[in-house]
Amino acid sequence: MSQHRITCNCEGCHFRMVVFDSLNESEINSVCEVKKEQSYKRGDIIIEEGTEIREFIYLKSGLVKIYRKSPSGKEQILNIATPMEFVSLLSVFSETQYKFSICALDDTTVCMIDLETVRKLILSNGAFGLGIMEKMSKNADKIILQNLSLNMKQLRGRIAYILLLFANDIYKSDSFDLPVSRKEIAQLIDMTTENVIRILSEFRKDGLIRINGKNIEIVNKKMIEQISEHG
Repeated sequence: MSQHRITCNCEGCHFRMVVFDSLNESEINSVCEVKKEQSYKRGDIIIEEGTEIREFIYLKSGLVKIYRKSPSGKEQILNIATPMEFVSLLSVFSETQYKFSICALDDTTVCMIDLETVRKLILSNGAFGLGIMEKMSKNADKIILQNLSLNMKQLRGRIAYILLLFANDIYKSDSFDLPVSRKEIAQLIDMTTENVIRILSEFRKDGLIRINGKNIEIVNKKMIEQISEHG
């Protein structure tokens, strides 16, 4: 893991365009004074469940999983976050400690802002506060709707759904390298690892996908979409 302070240049930064575009120059400067950029390698823990919440965290690049562990140590993946998402919003204003962990699935860079600075900006700038509330709602809606959708599907439908999630929402390509293991897919869609392996193999034999190591290529996307919708 590496950490470094950067020269803050917010004019063309996605970080500003996502929600910080409602700040004036003085407020932007106050953010720049405390903003840190931190880089992680695949497998690095960014946030560990139970640690104190001190910072507001934005995913600048890479891919992360947000997950919880049961008392027995079993993981449940709540979400896979992509760039331009605020990955700390689930707990940041309602708790003093994180109720989840965040792990890098790829080489990842996050921006971190002191939480007290963000609280002051919310109190002084209504438009900024509304922007934060909107982002919090969208994050919660994404997780709730994904879980509801998965719970209504049979096993094949869940696998088809997650393949389309990676192809359409994360990689914007029908050919991609899976950033997660078969076990992690199972944790995300509430299946056994054995069933994930079995159904992926069935999809391959049926000519719906090609598998080459970690690479997945969706060959018959129309059929995968039908399985996701009706499965």
